[in-house]
Amino acid sequence: MRIYTKTGDQGETGLFGGGRVPKDHLRVAAYGEVDELNAALGLALALEPQAFARDLLETVQRDLFTIGAELAAPDPAKLTKALPGPRLGDARVAALEDAIDRAQATLAPLQQFILPGGSPKAAALQLARAVCRRAERAVVTLSRDAGVSPAILKYVNRLSDLLFVLARAANAAAGLSDVPW
Repeated sequence: MRIYTKTGDQGETGLFGGGRVPKDHLRVAAYGEVDELNAALGLALALEPQAFARDLLETVQRDLFTIGAELAAPDPAKLTKALPGPRLGDARVAALEDAIDRAQATLAPLQQFILPGGSPKAAALQLARAVCRRAERAVVTLSRDAGVSPAILKYVNRLSDLLFVLARAANAAAGLSDVPW
């Protein structure tokens, strides 16, 4: 099977479960931003120390694939039959909150805003956080026009917080301090 199909050469793409829309459709923008976030997390995972939060971030990547599938499917009934696992729910949001709390408990309390950066791992996590915020904006925009699971909205909001805390933790693990604004 070839990777190219030529079906998008006129500026349209197929949705999960059927139907075609322009490639700049709100739905395509939303799942495209989520895809970019997933790639940013892949970059963060590739940087040393590779073991840092690896299991957690790979779980998040899987969650992002589920979110992308949900956003790409205008008909939830067709999605339920095709997803390899359950749809994203409040339990996954709670898991992010637990991870945030665990990581934050190891860090000094923040007294002011900090500059993104530090170690390569922390800088990549901060970049992923910014991409996550953009993905969140795209999902919110889509939610005004189409049904989006409330759990997805909560998840991407919590995920940016997790990435911020993990970036701080990566710097701390590297012996680097937060740089105040």
